[in-house]
Amino acid sequence: MTSKARKPVFACTACGAEHARWVGRCPQCQGWGTVEQVPTGLLGSASGRAGTAGAGAGAGGVRRARRVSEVDGATTARTGTGLGEFDRVVGGGLVPGQVVLLAGEPGVGKSTLLLEVAHRFALGTAALAARERDGAVVVGPWQGATPLAEAPAEAPGPRTVLYVSGEESAEQLAVRARRTGVDADGVLLADEQDLHAVLALVEEHDPDLVVVDSVQTVASSEVDGRPGGTSQVQHVTQVLTRMAKSRPTPLLLVGQSTKDSSVAGPRALEHLVDTVLTFEGDRHTALRLLRASKNRFGPADEVACFEQADDGLREVVDPSELFRGHREEPVPGTCVTVAVEGRRPLLAEVQALVTAAATPNPRRGVSGLDASRTAMLLAVTERAVGLRLGDRDVFVATVGGARLVEPGADLAVALALASAAWDAPLPADVIALGEVTLSGDVRAVPMLQQRVAEAVRLGYRRIVVPTGTAARVGPVPAPARLREVSHVTVALAALRDLAHARAGRP
Repeated sequence: MTSKARKPVFACTACGAEHARWVGRCPQCQGWGTVEQVPTGLLGSASGRAGTAGAGAGAGGVRRARRVSEVDGATTARTGTGLGEFDRVVGGGLVPGQVVLLAGEPGVGKSTLLLEVAHRFALGTAALAARERDGAVVVGPWQGATPLAEAPAEAPGPRTVLYVSGEESAEQLAVRARRTGVDADGVLLADEQDLHAVLALVEEHDPDLVVVDSVQTVASSEVDGRPGGTSQVQHVTQVLTRMAKSRPTPLLLVGQSTKDSSVAGPRALEHLVDTVLTFEGDRHTALRLLRASKNRFGPADEVACFEQADDGLREVVDPSELFRGHREEPVPGTCVTVAVEGRRPLLAEVQALVTAAATPNPRRGVSGLDASRTAMLLAVTERAVGLRLGDRDVFVATVGGARLVEPGADLAVALALASAAWDAPLPADVIALGEVTLSGDVRAVPMLQQRVAEAVRLGYRRIVVPTGTAARVGPVPAPARLREVSHVTVALAALRDLAHARAGRP
């Protein structure tokens, strides 16, 4: 007797909502053209059951439940990759069976980053020893960085890494690998787009780390749909995840990003993996930021910095140097602040330019800052010191492509605007921290201790902070000292006194 045919199911590739019929616009997320049919053969396939048997399996290959005391917790020990900034973001190293999804726009450097990770991971002890010889150190919490917690006590010897690419041939990967210095014998390159072939490669080589670049290019013959479609991407990710958990072997997956920086494909893809990393960067700058938006085995708000070079990506241990200007004499319209990216404090310089308007309608230009908040700070600064900037052009920007969206940079923006309007430079050892309200009050911001510590570490002696900071932070090492201000007028009056003293006026 034949079984009754199942009705087709349609799902949205953006939000994962299921529908009984196809619609042009998803009622759940209002996305156009995102609803696709999910084949009935998605579940129950042979490859979908790959890796379900193993430790703890009972009769029929079904895994039995075990008591907490029976589970060996030692298998969760981390293994360092040898790339310190990558290890910082994932929480100190890779956990056996951990599945990491790395997302980013095309051309940002995802493949280059993972090739470097594969190279360092394959070298093992040699890579970590070379890193120590290069003088790379991990600073402590007072310096504003997060130590590599749960790092392995011993770094193992050479390991095998299987790098499977569905976008480039092995020859193209080899050209890039030679250009970036990836030459470890343990790195195996393969170009494959069939899921069964990828599983066969894993069984044949038994690697210590598997990299699939990218998950949207791998497809299974057991599931209908085009490669990169909803059913294919979800099925491939499920099978590869079960394979990684059953072996257990760390798995790094590459995923493309959409225009809004989210992972392309079904949202369920992010729920299937253990860690979601995003690799961001502006095409016009060499800076690249690696962020963790989800992490089951570590912090989910950590950030690592890399610099794009001709020979690959370089770790930036002290990213504060990238965001501040270097000059012998201070210039008007500049002020330095400390922003926080994830858990890492980063110095950033705010620059302002106030000049006579060339047209009846004065121009307002903002780069690297929130335009509406900058307009609010401009109005607060005008009212606080009696400046009239309505008939003048005003431009505000950050240095090095830094993006400041938090209120902790408000006081620095106000000081930079006043400094530009008065044509009076701030001393080079002054740094400003604090949020400015509409009433002009200066309020405290999160992680003040880490911000002050970063300013002290980089040699700033006069730190302008909100009232009450000294009680939270405690004494700072000499010769640095805190200057507490309760209102923006107090900070601007101090700036005016400094300007007059510098110019020799009473």
